[in-house]
Order: sequence, then structure tokens, then C-alpha cells
Amino acid sequence: MTDTEKKGSVIIISGPSGVGKSTICRALAERLENVYLSVSISTRPAGADEVDGGDYHFVSRREFEKQIKAGNFLEHAEVFDNFYGTPKDKVVLALNQGKIVILEIDTQGARQVKKVMPDAKMIFILPPKKTTLVSRINGRGRDEKDMIEKRLFQAGNEIAAAWQYYEYMVINEDLNKAVEEIIGIIKPESGEQK
Repeated sequence: MTDTEKKGSVIIISGPSGVGKSTICRALAERLENVYLSVSISTRPAGADEVDGGDYHFVSRREFEKQIKAGNFLEHAEVFDNFYGTPKDKVVLALNQGKIVILEIDTQGARQVKKVMPDAKMIFILPPKKTTLVSRINGRGRDEKDMIEKRLFQAGNEIAAAWQYYEYMVINEDLNKAVEEIIGIIKPESGEQK
């Protein structure tokens, strides 16, 4: 698909673990019209409250590798010993339908998408303070102590990459304000300015 064939737009939302990306993406999908919220494919085990096909499409590592070889991903990356990827066919279909496609992906994947879709808007979500991020990650109750430490270390790397590659940085101190700021980025004609 060439850029001239695209009718919709791509919005990339990234940020460290625990910053509220998923909550923000769901709020954007509720508040904006004509949105496709991409559901990533992952090899990680589903959490107790996660729904296959809703939160992620959960697959085996073998199935994921098969899809890589078939060229079925717009982007993919290995994060914390698990693979994550964006299904290319669903994104292309949504773009051809003129939708706003929201991709919740990490900084590695975002750079891959930006190379093939240079018009994609890259938005990085920041925590108001490091202590806020620590308490949010701990509050999720999903990770062991060593994984929390890995996530916090990775957060520093992601934030450094974001300052280099992302056009927009949004602080998620107040969810509604963060969502409104992102809507202003996505649809500047709405009167909401960043």
C-alpha cells in the first residue's frame, strides 16, 4: 500500500509500563469517531483479567514466528522475553476505510511503523514523576519484584528514545486532560490545542 492510497491516519501511542497507555487508548476510542484501536498479537501469557482478542491476541511463540516469516506484521518486537506485533492486514483495512488507527506500541515498534508510514503521529505518554510510575506498576499487582525493576530500567530507556524520535510528549497526571491534549494533536481542527 502506498501513501497515496491511505485514506485514514495512524496515531502511535507509546510510553513506559504503568503510565496508562491502555486506559488512554480506550478513552480515545470512546471519544473520537471512526477509530480503529489495533489489538496487538503477543506471546506473553494472558493476565487474569485480560480477554483474548480484546486486550491482545495471545498466541504461542511458534505461531508468532510463523507470522513473522509470512510477513503478517506491520511491526514486531521482543519486549521482556515476549514478542508483540501489530497485524498488518487489519491496519491496512482500517486505513482504507478512512479510520483513525490507534497503535499502542513500544518505541521499537513505533520507529518501524514511522519508516513505512512517515505521516504517522507519534505520541509518547510520560508519568508526572518517577514515583508515580513506581506506584502504578506496583499497584497493578502483575509483576514480581525483579520484573518491576526491569520495567523501571526500561522506562528510562524508552523515555530517552522518545525525546529523540517522538513529535509529541503528553504527561498523564490527569487522565481527562491527557486525553483532551491527545485529541487536540489528532484532530487539531477540533479546537483542542496541545
